[in-house]
Amino acid sequence: MASPPAAALTHFLLLALLFFPFAAAAAPHRHRIPSRHLASLNASAPPTTFFEVDRPIRPPLGSAGPCSTLLLSHSFGATYGRPPVTAAYAPPECLAAARAGGGSLALAVLEWTADCRGRQFDRIFGVWLSGAELLRSCTAEPRATGIVWSVSRDVTRYAALLADPGEVAVYLGNLVDQTYTGVYHVNLTLHLYFHPAPPPLTQQADLIVPISRSLPLNDGQWFAIQNSTDVQSKSLAIPSNTYRAVLEVFVSFHGSDEFWYTNPPNEYIEANNMSSLPGNGAFREVVVKVDEDVVGAVWPFTVIYTGGINPLLWRPITGIGSFNLPTYDIDITPFLGKLLDSKEHKFGFGVTNALDVWYVDANLHLWLDPKSKKTVASLVSYDAPPLVLDVKSGFSGLDGKFVTHASRHVSATGRVKSSHGEVTTTFNQRFSFANSNVFTTNGTVQVVNQTIDAKSGTFVKDASAVLLSEEVHKLFPLYIYTGTSDQVGDEYSLVSVIKLGVNDKMVSGGKLGFSYNSLRNSQSARGTMRVKKNLVVGGLGKTHQVYKYMGTDGCYFRDVSSSNYTITADKSGDSCAKRSPSSGVKVSLQCKVLQNVNLVCLVLCFSAQIMNHAVNP
Repeated sequence: MASPPAAALTHFLLLALLFFPFAAAAAPHRHRIPSRHLASLNASAPPTTFFEVDRPIRPPLGSAGPCSTLLLSHSFGATYGRPPVTAAYAPPECLAAARAGGGSLALAVLEWTADCRGRQFDRIFGVWLSGAELLRSCTAEPRATGIVWSVSRDVTRYAALLADPGEVAVYLGNLVDQTYTGVYHVNLTLHLYFHPAPPPLTQQADLIVPISRSLPLNDGQWFAIQNSTDVQSKSLAIPSNTYRAVLEVFVSFHGSDEFWYTNPPNEYIEANNMSSLPGNGAFREVVVKVDEDVVGAVWPFTVIYTGGINPLLWRPITGIGSFNLPTYDIDITPFLGKLLDSKEHKFGFGVTNALDVWYVDANLHLWLDPKSKKTVASLVSYDAPPLVLDVKSGFSGLDGKFVTHASRHVSATGRVKSSHGEVTTTFNQRFSFANSNVFTTNGTVQVVNQTIDAKSGTFVKDASAVLLSEEVHKLFPLYIYTGTSDQVGDEYSLVSVIKLGVNDKMVSGGKLGFSYNSLRNSQSARGTMRVKKNLVVGGLGKTHQVYKYMGTDGCYFRDVSSSNYTITADKSGDSCAKRSPSSGVKVSLQCKVLQNVNLVCLVLCFSAQIMNHAVNP
């Protein structure tokens, strides 16, 4: 196919170049441009190790383990549109033995390891246990010499699921033919660590109810949301002795909305006769409802899969969140007054301005009162005004600017009376969104500047004390530049620059103790691709990432750079700066006193801790 005309080049490349074997394949029937290997490679050379930069998962001090169990081993070849691969799950004997001996689960880690050789798209996949999703991830893209990668996720919060027999299901829709030869060889392993004694407080849920599709299916167990009016839901009744409830939501975006943050409004598409390209603007949110009430929302982090924009940027350092897609928690405890009636209620998901396709499902984590057959709950207050969305646009032909702002607020307070006493829970979310989307040079250059600001808070108290006061603040900055140049006939160059990041802070206190953490995770990538007759014939991608984590549970730092498949610099550490001998003791004592006061004092304590802890680069 001839290279696209300049009039539609930028968005054509986001839908064609970015959907060739370089964009997560939610819909393999979409047209994608094949690529050539950039150089002759020695097939006997060792495989390349791909990785997502993340903090290592370490077992708690004093714990024993690991006790490791292989859950599933499979080669995913021609698996698209076929049933998920399943395996019976039996709780590892060491889990029962630990409990029989008076111990408890300290840490559970789900590890995905895989290798692939040849040529292949990147593929989205999911792992479910008894219908509850445990991992959402994207495969790495192989090369002739082969690749290997692994993903580890802390699944301790699913302790209730791990303790019961069930079924593991993995869906990885892959296609194999004469062109795309890569088969993904996968092992899925569970690693368990144990405390020698029961934990002082039970923090994991007593029951996890999947809000997903049930097998048999020829797809994943997620719901597929195809447009802005499509609402997917599941009805269920929850136990009458529930005293706390939290929804954990999984989200990923594909097809026409894989790059939703780059989409112009429909008016731009219509004015330029580009009906085959995506529109509906650059704002998306997942709206979560219980019956007809909006209980919360997800404004998702802009995950770029392992083939996005310029695939050479993500080899071997993959995009933030691409191997371990983030999940989003919504505390629905305030709504238990409506749910504890022994009737089924509808849990539904929709996506504002959605195009085909979004994969969404959830796990409902429930805490049950063993001393009561029925808890009593009531909704005290509820405020969920409509989304505020404003789009200002101005364009002439293919050049123009689109500025989008959005905001939303959700807040609810409820009371629950159980054997723990009468507890009042308030949960709130506050979001703001800003996106600037600019087309220049007759539509061949596009620049996107975007910021998602998400704040949430949970405040739990009884008649005498604050049980929990937690605030979380997440900031997702994104910058993308894409442009074409040097076009001669059917050959041209694509230049791309990407900056994305996660700034995440959490402070928590109350009877359960004081904790805080702060994460600054940023990537900066730039590269070029030379395209001839819709084949990538050359290119370069460079990526630099800095990951800094600091918290009451430790510190971690990594600064790593790559050029195409080669790591050019890499340094890391897990130590915190030394405390002042006197101030360290003083702050520790202050924190113990302040834990039972209020969030203002906790913030003061948090600030003091920061002064005594610093990431050591």
